[in-house]
Amino acid sequence: MEAVGSVEVAKHVLLLFGLILAIGTATGLLASKLKVPDVALFLLVGLALGPDALGLIHVKADSALNQVILIFGSCYILFDGGASLRFNVLKEVWITIAVIATAGVVITGAVTGLAAHYLLGVPLIVALLLGASLASTDPATLVPIFKQIAIRDRVAQTVMSESAFNDAMGAIATFAVLGVAMGTGEFSIATALKDLLWQAGLGIVLGGTLGYLAALLIAHEKWDFLAEYAPLVSLMAVIGAYMGADGAHASGFMAVFVFGMVIGNKTFFGFKMEEHESERLEEYVSTTALIMRMFIFLLLGAQVDFALMNQYLLGGAAVVLVMMFVARPLAVFLCAGPDRRAKWSKEELLFMCWTRETGVIPAALAGLLLGMKAPGAQMIASVTFLAVLMTILIQAPTTLWLARRLGLLVEG
Repeated sequence: MEAVGSVEVAKHVLLLFGLILAIGTATGLLASKLKVPDVALFLLVGLALGPDALGLIHVKADSALNQVILIFGSCYILFDGGASLRFNVLKEVWITIAVIATAGVVITGAVTGLAAHYLLGVPLIVALLLGASLASTDPATLVPIFKQIAIRDRVAQTVMSESAFNDAMGAIATFAVLGVAMGTGEFSIATALKDLLWQAGLGIVLGGTLGYLAALLIAHEKWDFLAEYAPLVSLMAVIGAYMGADGAHASGFMAVFVFGMVIGNKTFFGFKMEEHESERLEEYVSTTALIMRMFIFLLLGAQVDFALMNQYLLGGAAVVLVMMFVARPLAVFLCAGPDRRAKWSKEELLFMCWTRETGVIPAALAGLLLGMKAPGAQMIASVTFLAVLMTILIQAPTTLWLARRLGLLVEG
């Protein structure tokens, strides 16, 4: 009987995957026709397919299947984003990236937390816990947007890099505040900095090392005996980079992102692939990243808990608006504005203020807080759902319009 039950579960999962691929393909084509980022439509369609609506997709947020999809999907999208960055562009804006991915997270979390304290009437430490969990931006959302919209290189690469690098800071800030909220620790700036340097630094080292090794095996003049298997190498290395860094208590997402950067800039290290092999790898990576977007955002939409979200609907929406229109602009102008090396224009700064979608990482942190029964976890999950919906459905579809109004589109 147990074997029969396993077969039925397998059939159910297979049917689910087929359904997501079919609906995702149709939704992606519609997004292309409408010229809007596909992640926004994936999220909307997911809302319609979830158990609170049509009931066609029902995957629990805390299930092993969902966690595998979230972790691997986010990793592969990050790898794709890292591979699209170029060192010659990043050298102009690295100061902004470093400051906004660290101090910017603190500013965003603090302002959002204070807003939650006054607007929702929750204790300050619980409000700051909410602010910390919402403070990081979402690479799984932002990377696809900039893949689909041709924005000025240095702006797009700054926002994508920030979204990858600030995950570690967001997680560190969340668990530092959680320790205080649960009475198990005291916040220490020195400890937080030490954790950040360890997680980010080791993630960079591991990702860079694996990226160089992978580039050697697929693009070296003499040692490229895995060139024909480059797509498989990318899969193995993405999993290896994440698991290796995670096992060493470093940032797995950082490692994967840096791995992608090294692969994308392999000519910088003297490696070069045959043209047809390079095109095959690029097609494979873009297709796999698209599939991961379908799964992540259709499932994320299907898992929105409307009953939970309604508990803090008005106050939560007000907090998210403060985050979008006050906290984010403050972080951008205070962290990027003084960067004399980058010499950001007012238009570029305004555009960066608008691109801070909330998605997979804050949702995952909210889920962890729920599982740990953290103080205010229900409220945090409710406002996080709202933040995901509001930022992706408001900011993502208007990115192209704003870039055009500010003169930041690149004609191609």
